Amino acid sequence: MREQENAECASTRECKQERESEERESEERESEERESEGERECERERERVQREREREQREQRESRERAERERAERESREREQREREQREQRERERARERDIDSESQSVRE
Repeated sequence: MREQENAECASTRECKQERESEERESEERESEERESEGERECERERERVQREREREQREQRESRERAERERAERESREREQREREQREQRERERARERDIDSESQSVRE
């Protein structure tokens, strides 16, 4: 009888140790999974931040390029306007000189 109790006791101890061992292994797996999920989450966040940074840089670059284009177009229009005004001024001066020459010619005749 004593041997049977000892055997049951030993068996119970072994079962308990086995259960504890399985529980520890299960907890370790869960911990590793949580850690792994945490790492994946961290990586996703890093990627999101990187995409956001790239988007902001792209928008800033596009904004600078657009401003540069608009400035160049404005300067071009202003230059064309000045050139047109100068051309018109020269044409008026030549017309006035022709009128003066015509009047002088008429007076001489």
